[in-house]
Amino acid sequence: MIDKNDITGLILAGGRGSRMGGVDKGLQTFRGMPLALHTMLRLAPQVGGIMINANRNLSAYESFGVPVWPDGIGDYAGPLAGFLTGLERCETSWLVTVPCDTPLFPQDLVARLAEALDREDADIAMAAAREEDGAAVRTQPVFSLLRVELMEDLVQFTQGGGRKIDAWTGQHRTIVVPFDRAGDDPSAFFNANTLTELHRLEQSP
Repeated sequence: MIDKNDITGLILAGGRGSRMGGVDKGLQTFRGMPLALHTMLRLAPQVGGIMINANRNLSAYESFGVPVWPDGIGDYAGPLAGFLTGLERCETSWLVTVPCDTPLFPQDLVARLAEALDREDADIAMAAAREEDGAAVRTQPVFSLLRVELMEDLVQFTQGGGRKIDAWTGQHRTIVVPFDRAGDDPSAFFNANTLTELHRLEQSP
């Protein structure tokens, strides 16, 4: 099994926040604290260390007490740019990525991704969850556990103009891990794209 201390957690907080009016999403308040801090506290018990990928208000994120790194690719190139930043800075064998706008993600997320990746001898383990209507299971590519050895390959992919997570992960041995067991919270992967959605999420049990 992969030891949690050999996994570094990366919180993705580098987006424009366009659908939230351009605000810095990770610094919006959720249950009395910034979203990204709430995410960090939920992720911390699951990994050996944490860093944050952010592209503005770096000092605010640094106040959380973990390393903060901006994208190496300019112009808000998307989550894959954050993946690359994390892989370049990661000092463990594994990197797990979590977005800052999904604060109720499972507390056994990393353990289940690691178990599946180890069992299947895969390069990447990606979470999947049911849609809100409960009909279909959809992949959640920003929740991925990656081998750090993939860094050079991702450098080449992004230098070639690649920006889609699925297009890159599709080139590797990727295991999809469904979080749809009995007892799994159906709203665990709900992400807040607007302030209205964020306030709705705050009311979740």
